Amino acid sequence: MRRTPLIELLWFQDCPNHEATEALLRERMAQAGMTAPVHRVEVADEETGMRLRFPGSPTVRIDGLDVEPGWEWSGDGTPRCRLYATSRGLRGVPDAEWIDAALTRAAAAGPDDGGARS
Repeated sequence: MRRTPLIELLWFQDCPNHEATEALLRERMAQAGMTAPVHRVEVADEETGMRLRFPGSPTVRIDGLDVEPGWEWSGDGTPRCRLYATSRGLRGVPDAEWIDAALTRAAAAGPDDGGARS
């Protein structure tokens, strides 16, 4: 049986980019033939941000891993907008290629390993 990956969209209410990121995520999932729920997680305060190691809004995590290659926790969970250093410069939405790579990793994970949740 095929394992369903954990797909999360962490967002902050005042961020103008979380809806566009969710649309991109769903588009890339459809193109990959992946049907899994997208768990929307609102980060409304710093306490929640610290608990979730929130780097800013929007954040896409698949099986607990941020889609941004090389992402490292800064130690600041303050709810705020996030900027990504993409191949096209600073953007408020992650690269589609990053999402594709994360979806490919999740699809390749075996049914028994439960993914790489952290």
